Amino acid sequence: MAKTDPVDPFLTGKLLIAMPAIGDDRFAQCVIYLCAHTPDGAMGIVVNRPLGAPTFEDLLKQLEIAPNPPTRQIALCAGGPVEKARGFVLHTADWTSDASLLVDDGLALTASLDVLKAIASGGGPREGILALGYAGWGPGQLDAELTNNIWLSAPSDETLVFDAEHDTKWLRALAMLHIDPLQLSSAAGHA
Repeated sequence: MAKTDPVDPFLTGKLLIAMPAIGDDRFAQCVIYLCAHTPDGAMGIVVNRPLGAPTFEDLLKQLEIAPNPPTRQIALCAGGPVEKARGFVLHTADWTSDASLLVDDGLALTASLDVLKAIASGGGPREGILALGYAGWGPGQLDAELTNNIWLSAPSDETLVFDAEHDTKWLRALAMLHIDPLQLSSAAGHA
């Protein structure tokens, strides 16, 4: 008999795309990579809110991570409104540590300093973004928001997650679903 996972992964590893009627400016035109979605809640990283400050180099100085200046850089983003001072690196799964959460076959999430040290030294994952904070939902909260047409879900796209074209990520995520944002209503409803 095949072993089955007792917890359905729901939308883990997918993108959430904010609908125009979201009603929360913190998530207006937001694209979130969903790192976990279980009966206990959900957690994701906003991938289209770049940060100008601090820089990666500034953060390494603050954390006393060498080499500084780093051999390699990664972008920083505002990952969401929860724990905004805590860092999470969303990255390709070609590099992981014992502290990494493998989200799916292609991406992982690491919240320990070892990934920053590896990147600063020129190694680490092929692609990554350092998010300060995250988006979080309690049990059933995201499911209710999906039912109320606050979010759309889409398959993950590595290029969209990691590229620097932040101003167009929301539109490109909608385009993956063949949705024209001009055709979306700003009011939620049910048939």
